[in-house]
Amino acid sequence: MAIATGYDWDKISFASTLFLCPIIDEMLSTVPSKWHPEIRLGLQEALVNATKHGNNLDPLKRVVVRFCLVEGNYWWIISDEGTGFENPCGCHQEIIDLLPDPESENGRGMSLLHQIFDRVVWNHQGTELRLCKQLECREPILC
Repeated sequence: MAIATGYDWDKISFASTLFLCPIIDEMLSTVPSKWHPEIRLGLQEALVNATKHGNNLDPLKRVVVRFCLVEGNYWWIISDEGTGFENPCGCHQEIIDLLPDPESENGRGMSLLHQIFDRVVWNHQGTELRLCKQLECREPILC
């Protein structure tokens, strides 16, 4: 999926850290405030995954976030410098397959992302995540 050109994409780049509040505040700066709690939770999960699991909290590795409003859809593209993970998208799977085992601590973040965002897509390397939230009254975008 290509990045929409002709739009003014904002960009944040930061060293791997779990001090994410000011970063998320900036990422939400153009989003209507009534959506902040829900989207903040999803963005926090995505950034923690990139920082902790992607970059292994290595302060020499960076997380890069590009974000933009494109035709009524808010987009966030989050990239890390990790080694990625196999078959991260799960787009060919049913959403129910993405739900974790109730006893497992793993996989809850992915399930949460799919509940909050209308589109959740990883690149083939598992190092870039694209999130879309549609705030206009239309049918949600399917993965």
